[in-house]
Amino acid sequence: MAENTEQIQVLICTGTGGIASGSLEVAAAFEEEFAKHGVEAKVGKRCAVKKTGCRGLCANDVLVDVVLPGQEPVTYDFCKPELVPQIVEEHILGNEPVPKKVAGPYYEKFLEKQHRIIFSRCGTIDAESLQDYLDHKGFEGIKNAVKMAPEEVIEAVKKSGLRGRGGGGFPTGVKWSFAKASPGTDKYLICNADEGDPGAFMDRSLLEGDPYGIIEGMMIAAYAIGCKFGYVYVRAEYPLAIKRLQMAIDTCYEKGILGENAMGLGFQFNMRIKVGAGAFVCGEETALMASIEGQRGMSRPRPPFPAVRGLWGKPTNINNVETYANVTYILLNGADWYANIGTEGTKGTKIFALTGKVKHTGLVEVPAGTTMREVIYDVCGGLLNNRKFKAVQAGGPSGGCLPSEALDAEVDYDSLIKAGAMMGSGGLVVMDETTCMVDIARFFLNFTRVESCGKCIPCRIGLKIMLEILERICGGEGREGDIELLQDMAIDIKKSSLCGLGQTAPNPVLSTIRYFRHEYEAHIKEKECPSHGCKPLLHFEVIEDACKKCGLCPKVCPVDAIEWEKGKVAYIDKEICTECTSCYDACRFMAIK
Repeated sequence: MAENTEQIQVLICTGTGGIASGSLEVAAAFEEEFAKHGVEAKVGKRCAVKKTGCRGLCANDVLVDVVLPGQEPVTYDFCKPELVPQIVEEHILGNEPVPKKVAGPYYEKFLEKQHRIIFSRCGTIDAESLQDYLDHKGFEGIKNAVKMAPEEVIEAVKKSGLRGRGGGGFPTGVKWSFAKASPGTDKYLICNADEGDPGAFMDRSLLEGDPYGIIEGMMIAAYAIGCKFGYVYVRAEYPLAIKRLQMAIDTCYEKGILGENAMGLGFQFNMRIKVGAGAFVCGEETALMASIEGQRGMSRPRPPFPAVRGLWGKPTNINNVETYANVTYILLNGADWYANIGTEGTKGTKIFALTGKVKHTGLVEVPAGTTMREVIYDVCGGLLNNRKFKAVQAGGPSGGCLPSEALDAEVDYDSLIKAGAMMGSGGLVVMDETTCMVDIARFFLNFTRVESCGKCIPCRIGLKIMLEILERICGGEGREGDIELLQDMAIDIKKSSLCGLGQTAPNPVLSTIRYFRHEYEAHIKEKECPSHGCKPLLHFEVIEDACKKCGLCPKVCPVDAIEWEKGKVAYIDKEICTECTSCYDACRFMAIK
């Protein structure tokens, strides 16, 4: 809550997901309703309607918190404009929450095991209000930093144990020390907000919900390494993040927070946004720098590393959005405080984006060391339709698929690598028994093949050949020796590719072969897809013993190919059936083969 505890607050999620669900209309309805009652609703008055950033439970938008003075917040989910008059009348004016509309116990369960640090302001402050950020200890971290020598700031970040949250997990303080030690007065700072992993939207939500926090984190880094100019490289697919960040930057210049004498603290820092065109490879730091310079986004050999020779040939430090967000809290609360959170090898918390076959999709922030099982089942409620868990893709297209045996793996850098995946930027795609792991490997390999810059042959040609093999297997034309060939090629590509994209692209194939080799063998030897996910291998029929005679499948069939009478087993007419899989997807009992 804001420091003004006497104020009635209505906090409305206006992140991208919230707006898509109609949150702006809900906000307008609250303002209109307050006006009817003669109540002026804005910051500083008796009642404030705040348009906040994402608070995590994206599948339940529009989320609205009503905070009455001296009381705990009450959360409403799936809020619509027509519900607003009742909330205002009964809850805000009558002090009686609308019981049937309040978010259920699952919302408390969703928050119970989370430890929100860098996500604490998202969903709480008005993302476009500098004053609201200041009221929540904004820019206190940079004030603490300038009381220390730059070397002391770097030592504090080292002591905290913070590792880069962009995927590699390199110690942040060590990285800063390299840039600091590089000779020359012209140095650059880059915030990598080119978040391209399928299903990942952590950085976007931070930029939308707490843009001043990212600016402050970059100011601290700039002071520490002796840098005067910074770029935030944001993908063009994030228009709301770009709008709010640009608004925050403009406000900071107006108030003297950025510029020749930043905040009057005696150091210079300027920054601007560079909008990327959406190339996945530009998430790799050398390709990103090439893009900022106006060149085609292609990786460069390393060494020299960016800390020595980076943007425009000058020493450059690059971290991602979440890393800079952590820095503000480390300098605010101290390195020892931060080092007490997480595991020995991974300090602090990590934000994960949960998508796929899980009940409560969205963003969660948990301490490093929390198990995958806790994240999926305790925080996010388990799998949709209570189906059987099969795998989770961790680390985006460059990560690996972990089976149920690895559910107790801790979410930290070392544990996930040992299990055959990687932390990556934090995307987790949950899969159930209906997911074909060979097809998943094909999907992610196709993604990385398309996004390859094409500069080096192992990545450009090798991924194409691997994809052709996977497509043959999924199409029922797999051959003996294909599995071994995929493994050999994957190892060669990992060893000889120029950048991280090629070096990690084969990971989904290697991890699925490691844990789900039997599915590959079934595709090749038996011409069957055990998960019934590959259309060329499907033979649609109803399993009599499994059919519950519920009549759901004929309702979803678009061509009326399913015959059914009440109390009888359904029958699929194969002459009419188009093999669209609608019936298979709808059946909760796995009764369609």
